[in-house]
Amino acid sequence: FLSVTEDLVRRRAEHNNCEIFSLEEISLHQQEIEKLEYLDKWCRDLKILYLQNNLIPKIENVSKLKKLEYLNVALNNIERIENLEGCEELKKLDLTANFIGELSSIESLKHNIHLKELFLAGNPCTEFEGYRQFVVATLHQLKYLDSKEIERSERIKALQNYPEVKQKIREQEQVYLLKRAREKEEAQRRMQERKDKKQKQMDSKLGFDSPDSPQEKENHQEEGDGEQETCRTVEDDEEDRRFWEEPTPYTPESRLETHRYIEEKRRAKDNVRESKKSEKPPWTLVTAEGKVLNVNVPKLYFSLKDDEDNNQFILELAVYRYLDTSLLDVDVQPTYIRVLVKGKPFQFVLPEEVKPDSSSAKRSQTTGHLVVTMPKAKEIILAKQKVSASIKHSDCNTLQKNARRSGKVEKLEVDPSKYSFPDVTKIVQEKERTGQGPIKLQPEWITEVKK
Repeated sequence: FLSVTEDLVRRRAEHNNCEIFSLEEISLHQQEIEKLEYLDKWCRDLKILYLQNNLIPKIENVSKLKKLEYLNVALNNIERIENLEGCEELKKLDLTANFIGELSSIESLKHNIHLKELFLAGNPCTEFEGYRQFVVATLHQLKYLDSKEIERSERIKALQNYPEVKQKIREQEQVYLLKRAREKEEAQRRMQERKDKKQKQMDSKLGFDSPDSPQEKENHQEEGDGEQETCRTVEDDEEDRRFWEEPTPYTPESRLETHRYIEEKRRAKDNVRESKKSEKPPWTLVTAEGKVLNVNVPKLYFSLKDDEDNNQFILELAVYRYLDTSLLDVDVQPTYIRVLVKGKPFQFVLPEEVKPDSSSAKRSQTTGHLVVTMPKAKEIILAKQKVSASIKHSDCNTLQKNARRSGKVEKLEVDPSKYSFPDVTKIVQEKERTGQGPIKLQPEWITEVKK
């Protein structure tokens, strides 16, 4: 059975910073609770307690809640009003749609002197003759019964016929208790029949799945897996149809049986779903031939920027803003990058080799995106450094642009001493003159050509 756990109480105490010792109000509705316990030890200051729509068969372990003012246990399997004497401040009690047939059990509420409102609608006891008269006459402190105000004249009239009404209620209770005993026996028989039927099905399946020889078993598994699965689905549908169409009385046992059946079906579906998940083939990231594939399983937006100035690639992956960084796994390889986002792979083949050791990954503080910086493996010498033969023409243009930006003007060199080739004007050397007189009387020029 399912009971109240500390983890459940703490989760339901979020409005109190998950502190349970000072808790004054808690809602534990629709939690499939089958046993009520521990609350009187953990939450002594409780004033409001919601427990509707569970499977609680008995009111217990709440008598120490001295400050409790409102208790809602509607839509449960309660058959008797009890163990509430210790709730001294109880003002409102909701027992709507339970299975209370012992109407005389309301006499235990006489000690709750502050009780003003009581809800018993939807219980078998409300069909008893003289039901309202009996409750009004028994509980003098009540102001409202089933949302209807109790007039002073109504109470006086109920008290006048109280002995006769009480006797009638006792007789009807005895009839109801005999009926409940038969219902319990019938429920026990149906439960036993269901168990026997399920055991037979298990035995037949074991016999069907275990042929005499291993060879026959192997052949049967190869040929009949699909047919067996189809048969199992048809059988389940047929069983489901029979269960819901079979008429059953509305009793605590049938309600519990229905809940167990639904829970069993849900677990079976979960097991099938888990088995399918485990059988799912892994994602293909690299082919058998060794080709790396582009994969984006998490379906995230991304962009790859080629930063030529810094000779690197920048990948921006739009991961979820509030995703914890521990759920990201980045793996940079020379030719591709792989990122696991909550176990789902994102893989991208890079257009050029990079240096994995020099790469870095960080989260953007504004968008939360993952930014991976990957330096290129092929180094390009920048124009500011020594000019080498490997520089392309575009690098020279970059040098000129940088010079213009810096404001420096390049001038042409005009100093003759900087020339590296010989001066053709000084090839011929002249000898000393032998005498004076007109140029035509002078001896001829003797020329020497340098080698």
